[in-house]
Amino acid sequence: MNPNSVILEIRGAAGGNEAKIWAEDLLRMYSRYALSQRWKVEPLGAGTIKIIGPGAFEKLKTEAGVHRVQRIPETERRGRIHTSTATVAILPEIPETQIYINPQDVKLQFFRSSSQGGQNVQKVSSAVRIIHKPTGLVVSCQTERDQWQNRQIALGMLRAKLWELEEERKRLALSDLRQVIGRGMRAEKIRTYNFPQNRVTDHRINKSWKNLESVIDGDLEKIIQTISTRKNSYAGGHP
Repeated sequence: MNPNSVILEIRGAAGGNEAKIWAEDLLRMYSRYALSQRWKVEPLGAGTIKIIGPGAFEKLKTEAGVHRVQRIPETERRGRIHTSTATVAILPEIPETQIYINPQDVKLQFFRSSSQGGQNVQKVSSAVRIIHKPTGLVVSCQTERDQWQNRQIALGMLRAKLWELEEERKRLALSDLRQVIGRGMRAEKIRTYNFPQNRVTDHRINKSWKNLESVIDGDLEKIIQTISTRKNSYAGGHP
């Protein structure tokens, strides 16, 4: 896999519209963090970006999982705190030689892009949706004007998701309890962002940080470094 390229897919989970807003906040947070690292950010579709930069996958891979937010939504009239969640998937860029996709296993659909790309995008069905029949996975891309380019990007996203499914299968088969931090698959609740208490807590290492607004604004380096250090400590047999 390419250690300098990573795909982030962020989706709102529990919490309705507030969960969707939270997913957008997380997407902005990671985009700003990437820019602070002088990495390149490329949009791939709704809630999905690619980040390119030295060591991007290694630094971000433990960010995968369920991110929970506790705050008072702007639409809340009674001042009640709501809890919402979003899932973050961290996927590497997988070369064609590593995961083969049988053309007979996919269904291609083409449609007109809804993005702001000029008249050419609106008139030509350049956007691509791929359905992987054996797994039911669906990916789409409409960022490029060229249908072939969108198809290649979507295939890359599909390879990454197939890789993730295989990694989860291996993890469940091994059931390695020593992997306290692990890969942080998208079903694992890893972090809570508590706005009333101005605190973010990582549940895997039971550690909290203040200055939540700065974290949401992309100041993630101290958290990522702590997670990485603790992960290496567990890997070395020193909990």
